[in-house]
Amino acid sequence: MSDDLSPVARFLFEAGTLKQTKRTGWWMAGVRDPESVAEHSWRTSLIASIIAKLEGADPARAAFLAVWHDSQETRTGDVNHLGKKYAPAEPDPRDITADQVAGMPEGLARVVIELVAEYEAQESLEAVCARDADKLECMIQGVEYRDQGYVHAQRWIDNSRAQIVTGSGQALADAVLETGSLDWLREALGEQKS
Repeated sequence: MSDDLSPVARFLFEAGTLKQTKRTGWWMAGVRDPESVAEHSWRTSLIASIIAKLEGADPARAAFLAVWHDSQETRTGDVNHLGKKYAPAEPDPRDITADQVAGMPEGLARVVIELVAEYEAQESLEAVCARDADKLECMIQGVEYRDQGYVHAQRWIDNSRAQIVTGSGQALADAVLETGSLDWLREALGEQKS
C-alpha cells in the first residue's frame, strides 16, 4: 500500500475524543454524567440494524450510516437544541466531514463523504432507519435516566418518540415504552416481573 495513512491515523485519534464528549442536552434534565457521543453512536448502530432488517432495508448499511452520524461532533462538540438557538448557523456535517477526511486515501475519503451525505439527505431507506435509530436511542436513554430518578428526562422521551417515522421504529418504540429498563435482567435471571 503506497497511500500515506497518517491522515487516517490522526482521524482515529480524533474519533476517540467522542468517548469523552458528553451528550449535553441531558444536563438540562439534571443528569450529572450523561453518556458520551460514542456510547450513543454504538447503540444507535445496533438499533439501526434492527429497524433496517424489520423495514426490509440493508441492516449493515443502516448500521454503517449510524456509526458515522455524529462523527462531526469531534469538531463541534455536542450542541444541544437550546445551544442551536443561539448559533448563527448550524455547520453542515458534510463540510466538517470533508475537512476530517482531507488527505486520506481518495477512495476512503470518498466513501466517508458519500456516507455522511446519504445520512444527511435522508433519501435512502437505510438513512431513514439510521435517523429513526438515533431518535429511538435517545428515547431509550431517556427511559433509563427517568428510571434512575431523572424525572425531567420525560421531555426527551416524548420528543424523541414523536420524531420516529418508520412503522418498525414506531412499533419498537412502543415496545420499549411498555418494557421496564431492567426487564431484560429479570428475564435473564428467571425472575417473575413484579
